[in-house]
Amino acid sequence: MHVAHTATHSQGGTVSGTEALARLAEDRVDHRFKGLPPDADGLTVGELTAQRRNLFTGGFTTPVLVLSAERLEHNLALMEAYAARHGLAFAPHGKTTMAPQLFHRQTERGAWGITLAVPHQVRVARAFGVQRVFLANELVDPAALKWVAGELAADPGFRFVCYVDSVRGVELMDTALTGAPRPLDVVVELAAGEGARTGVRTEAECAAVADAVAATGTLRLVGVAGYEGEVPGATPERVHAWLRRLVALAADFDKAGRFATGGPDEIVVSAGGSAWFDAVADVFAEIPELSRPVLKLLRSGAYVSHDDGHYRKVTPFNRIPEEGALEPAFRLWTQIVSRPSPEQAFANAGKRDAAHDLDLPSPQVVRAGGTERPATGIEVTALSDQHAWLATAPDAAVEVGDWLGLGLSHPCTSFDKWQLIPVARADGTVVEYIRTFF
Repeated sequence: MHVAHTATHSQGGTVSGTEALARLAEDRVDHRFKGLPPDADGLTVGELTAQRRNLFTGGFTTPVLVLSAERLEHNLALMEAYAARHGLAFAPHGKTTMAPQLFHRQTERGAWGITLAVPHQVRVARAFGVQRVFLANELVDPAALKWVAGELAADPGFRFVCYVDSVRGVELMDTALTGAPRPLDVVVELAAGEGARTGVRTEAECAAVADAVAATGTLRLVGVAGYEGEVPGATPERVHAWLRRLVALAADFDKAGRFATGGPDEIVVSAGGSAWFDAVADVFAEIPELSRPVLKLLRSGAYVSHDDGHYRKVTPFNRIPEEGALEPAFRLWTQIVSRPSPEQAFANAGKRDAAHDLDLPSPQVVRAGGTERPATGIEVTALSDQHAWLATAPDAAVEVGDWLGLGLSHPCTSFDKWQLIPVARADGTVVEYIRTFF
């Protein structure tokens, strides 16, 4: 396991991931960071952390997004145990959080590395010492490829793997990487079906892409991968069937001698979003013995915070409750600023603050006078840029000035709206601040 505090040899100079993480505490609190106490301006993040302020009495302003310290730790531990129990390597998708502090905690909890989607995200990961990156995308940008090649040349310990899904893409990559001292490891992406997202549609086309890789001196084929979350009309049966296609492709490639020699002594087989990782565990357990050990790489990312909407409904733990349960770690605290009628109220958080691409926020609790009660009879019906529209039952106990705690749906579009996120214990004590880099 290469954890995120391992030194990275960036082209800008040798930088320790531990040092880069420590520098986050030296940043100054100011107007850039929503929801933080105005009287904390000028303090470093480390100084503010040391004050252990209370979320509700320490001067925080609304809206403010908060992570639960206890639930965050629970989710990290649960997926660490799940991956170990099923013999899976784990490269959680970092695009969910883009938070190097969380990357570090994930690798400390056993993650093989971090999955990412675009070059900027890889640069962030490298700046904070991540030594293993799985890029779940085809990379054809010449400038980005040259930067990756430079990272590989400067740091023998850096492992980078990315998708290929077309002969044209292989040709572009080969041209951009001409002269690179280390080959770039790639996996052929198998599409989840007709009309799905990226990936090669047929096994014959996969073979053609593999042949194109073999014809280069710059790329090295090390495995196969895909994303089962894109299976059209996904059901357990269809997802299992597609995953078995992926495994069969790996076995066929291995039998045909398509995987490169002279590189890592393993074959990479990777899949796994946050909705079907139980199916991945089932099918990857069936992978036959190949000519080399198989790195069974799971990539689920939303588990860190989980949510109160989409992933609460689709998490595999609903199907396998005996394996545990993730807990929603986000809460967006907002304040009632208008109560124009018994049937309507408005809170001061909107599209700029809350995820809304999959589901609207869900009222969880009302806080007034230092006590909390369930948000009974309150529903978010719409979001404006800076307001939540609330439908309220005539007897809903909510008044102007009350704090309203909202559950959110879709972590990936929650983290990206906040640059510095307080992490609070159940009693409201803020013990950490998570910095994001979107």
